[in-house]
Amino acid sequence: MTTKIFDLTGKVAIVTGGNGGIGLGMARGLAHAGAAIAIVGRNADKSNAAAAELKQSGARAIAISTDVTDKAAVDAMIARTQNEFGRVDILVNNAGINIRKPPHVLALEEWDSVIKTNLTSAFLCSQAAYPAMKQAGGGKIINIGSMMSIFGASFAPAYAASKGGIVQFTRSCAVAWAPDNIQCNAILPGWIDTELTQNARREIDGLHDKVLARTPAARWGASDDFAGIAVFLSSAASDFVTGTAIPVDGGFSIQG
Repeated sequence: MTTKIFDLTGKVAIVTGGNGGIGLGMARGLAHAGAAIAIVGRNADKSNAAAAELKQSGARAIAISTDVTDKAAVDAMIARTQNEFGRVDILVNNAGINIRKPPHVLALEEWDSVIKTNLTSAFLCSQAAYPAMKQAGGGKIINIGSMMSIFGASFAPAYAASKGGIVQFTRSCAVAWAPDNIQCNAILPGWIDTELTQNARREIDGLHDKVLARTPAARWGASDDFAGIAVFLSSAASDFVTGTAIPVDGGFSIQG
């Protein structure tokens, strides 16, 4: 019973930004649980490499080069996934960027770029996936927020705004699509060792030590720390869980 409730055999998952970092960690978890995976990203070489890795482990996987801020491209991505695998059951909206500048020097174009990539893309992908999920009799949408969904940061005004918006967008979709048996939840990663945060450590003095000092687990997170939560929120185990925002942060957000 325990194994079956987390089984994703026969399910199809789309993971945007799934070619590295947290996205690839979630894709690995979903594939291990039996799902077919569409890796979506702008970097074709990275996406192809990620899909190849999953296929080597026995999963069905494809790579799709997509600009998730473009509606036509997103619609084509959903259609390609359906053509390849026959359905769409799970959508992980993970694509994201950050531009680290205080609000008084952030350019409008930079603000727009972060909001479009982090928030508008989740809207476009969710809206495009909805008909396929409804047709399949239900689905799971996982949106990736951040600790910045909770806290402010002088160096991340657009990123924080986008990630705060992700939580409210998740709640709206959870209410709107509950009658269609579609559960929508958010994950709020803490400080995770990825390419994005490696850049942050170079740009922000003392960040590494400050994170360790505040995190009860006394370490930075790893991409594979997201495999389990992705499987839980994609499986029958979470059928009565919707509209939540779950921190995966080693306890960072509970510290005063």
